[in-house]
Amino acid sequence: QVQLVESGGGLVQPGGSLRLSCAASGNMFRLYNMGWYRQPPGKQRDLVAVISSGGNTNYAESVKGRFFVSRDNAKNTAYLQMNNLQPEDTAVYYCAVPGTRWEGQGTQVTVSS
Repeated sequence: QVQLVESGGGLVQPGGSLRLSCAASGNMFRLYNMGWYRQPPGKQRDLVAVISSGGNTNYAESVKGRFFVSRDNAKNTAYLQMNNLQPEDTAVYYCAVPGTRWEGQGTQVTVSS
């Protein structure tokens, strides 16, 4: 069982930036692929970005060039740097280990002027 805790959400104006963090329990973090997902109000949850255990990354088309996923295995933490945020990025953001039930509780990101 892995526990994941997200932090870093909040209210930001359009064009602003936020960095989300996902802290993982245990000592196997370095072996896991890590995914960031988001669920806008009234919509389904979608994958935003993934970083493999080896550091390879993939992004949803809607965030390419604006969002950047990274990880620090020494800190058991994954990050999602979000730049040039737009109102359509408003959602609850979750981190998870893809293919498992391990996911965090989510952090709200609201982009509004």
